[in-house]
Amino acid sequence: MTMTGMMWMPTEPPDLARLLAVHLQPFPILPLITVGLLALYLTGVIRLRIRGDRWPVGRLIWWAAGIAVILVMTATGIDGYGMELFSVHMVQHMTLSMLAPVFLVLGAPVTLLLRTLPTRSGGRTSARTVVLGLLHSRFALFITHPVVSIALFLMSLYGLYFTPVFDYLMGTMWGHNLMLLHFLAIGFLYFWGVLGVDPSPRRASRGVRQFNGPVLRIFELFATVPFHAFFGVVVMMSVSLIVHFYAIPVPGWGISPLQDQQLGGGIAWGFTEIPTLVVLGVLFLQWQSSEDRLNRRMDRAERRREGEREAYNAFLASLAARDAGEPR
Repeated sequence: MTMTGMMWMPTEPPDLARLLAVHLQPFPILPLITVGLLALYLTGVIRLRIRGDRWPVGRLIWWAAGIAVILVMTATGIDGYGMELFSVHMVQHMTLSMLAPVFLVLGAPVTLLLRTLPTRSGGRTSARTVVLGLLHSRFALFITHPVVSIALFLMSLYGLYFTPVFDYLMGTMWGHNLMLLHFLAIGFLYFWGVLGVDPSPRRASRGVRQFNGPVLRIFELFATVPFHAFFGVVVMMSVSLIVHFYAIPVPGWGISPLQDQQLGGGIAWGFTEIPTLVVLGVLFLQWQSSEDRLNRRMDRAERRREGEREAYNAFLASLAARDAGEPR
């Protein structure tokens, strides 16, 4: 490895061992943020247990899986090779925007936060009140609207790679890390609405509450698939470089920038299947669970009506017996 500016860059061609070898950048911004998020989550779980409340182990496992995926993408050789090869960068992009956010959302961090923060006391505004205020704000309602979240999610593809923005951000360490954070944040926002695990502005608003049903959220999930496929095909079939940051091939590696770009397009085209199947499975289970809850409510309502009918029939029978002069 040699150091270019403030980024460590690889000098040897990639293989699986070099890609997955642990290697922190001189300023490991994302790994530090990621470890901090894990520490905060564990602190919340421990506080709940000390208080005597339970937190599902499955949610903790999902959150830990999301943290692990982020660290693999940012604390290994993948981060350095992503600065040299478009295909490796595309692995970073797809993983940070489509796989890690799914795992993090399934960890239900907002629910954990609301359960951990203390409620208001003595008329003072608490942190929990502030969080609830943000969740019910007009900005949160706007940014979580399905149309807006889908547009932001797709802009991470088309607005980044088909404009000079990508080359500009990749020119500095700070721009590179900002872009990776953007992938993670936009992916979390999108899948937060699709999965519906946590409390969100959608549940509080009549205008978008209709999008909370599992069936409609399945349609929301598949709404982005054609655009991802089209993007991947365009990049894969392009006969010229779309981004110019990778225009100069790395000496001695024997990797053509155009062929590497086409490989990156294939990764973008094919990667969507993995998170889509995971999310689809979760939505199907939610759908089945909602149907079961609906059936149970209907059964309880039917039993109440049956009890009311029996009581009414008994009342009529008592009236008939009285009218006939029989003893009560």
